[in-house]
Amino acid sequence: MKRNIIVCGLIAGAIVSIMTVTSTSLCYTSGDFEGSMVVGYVSMILAFSLIYVAVKNFRDKFNGGTVTFGKAFKIGLYISLIASTIYVLVWLVDYYLFVPDFMDKYSAAMIKKVREEGSTLTEINKTVAEMNGYKEMYKNPLFVILLTYTEILPVGLIVSLICALILKRKTVSK
Repeated sequence: MKRNIIVCGLIAGAIVSIMTVTSTSLCYTSGDFEGSMVVGYVSMILAFSLIYVAVKNFRDKFNGGTVTFGKAFKIGLYISLIASTIYVLVWLVDYYLFVPDFMDKYSAAMIKKVREEGSTLTEINKTVAEMNGYKEMYKNPLFVILLTYTEILPVGLIVSLICALILKRKTVSK
């Protein structure tokens, strides 16, 4: 079971990290951050589809065709933690070494978007304050780590929950 979790977690982490670095690079150079969130979450779902593969593999090949909800969720949780940790570490390296002004560019793009939408001065000022808050938080590596985990880990937990519900089987039907 450990090998199954580690392999699927590493592959999931590689998938989501490669997509993130690619997406960030494209957004960073073009200044267009639209659609990157969709690409990010689609890549997370794709990566976390390995939870289904791991739980089914465990159930059918190593556990006699049965798996409890708890055991299935635990497998998904561990895969999610491995993949999320890889994602966070890759983002830290990417952010601090390659795109250290990412938050400045992202903030500018978000403020520009709000202005182009014809928002009121109050809405624009609210967005500016929000972006300044994020930029301030991003000065602390601990907040970068926590914010990055909050992007990916909930997706992994939801996929784990769904897979555990779908794949749980207490007895083998014959």
